[in-house]
Amino acid sequence: MTDPEDREQQADITRRLLYFLNAPLAEHRRLRGVLPAPGAVRVAIRAGDDENARDFLYEIPNDTVTPYHVPGLLRTVLTGPRIHSGGDVGETMGMTLVRLRPEEITPDPEPEQGRALTVVHALSGPGDDENPFLIGFLMHGDGLLRLYVQRSDRPGVIGADIRLTETPATALIASLPSLVEEEQYRRPAPEDPHCDLLVDLTDW
Repeated sequence: MTDPEDREQQADITRRLLYFLNAPLAEHRRLRGVLPAPGAVRVAIRAGDDENARDFLYEIPNDTVTPYHVPGLLRTVLTGPRIHSGGDVGETMGMTLVRLRPEEITPDPEPEQGRALTVVHALSGPGDDENPFLIGFLMHGDGLLRLYVQRSDRPGVIGADIRLTETPATALIASLPSLVEEEQYRRPAPEDPHCDLLVDLTDW
């Protein structure tokens, strides 16, 4: 793997799938690994109970689906009528290799927890350890996420409400540090003792 864009996509997919080391992608379908391949990423999945488990390796060509949609793509395949439908089948490293054709597969919508995870990951990079911006979160209401943030140069905690959308709100996430400073979005927070004021960005 020499193409920088391929490396970036591989790394992005790896980060997004880390969560599934502790939670199944689908019922009785667990993540075993994410492997690099020429022009593609391969995702190792164990299907079934321990006694009758089978290992599959799903190959997804680069640039055919965004990293954000990879979990949904895998859920569609793993919950379909055949666990290796929609692709060419081979074998490698003792696993059944399935070369997927993403253009023929409609990704399963990302569940609310997955959408929240995307936002939280985007706001909690490893470089923020000394001066963290995001210090907490709460899923509440119908598809709402409250982000508890604190500016390093300002006292007090701000609770920012955003709506969890089907696709990542990248512009909102990137603008959040400045949006929480705008008076037009600010509201009192009498019912939430965990923040000093609220910022309503649900219609942003």
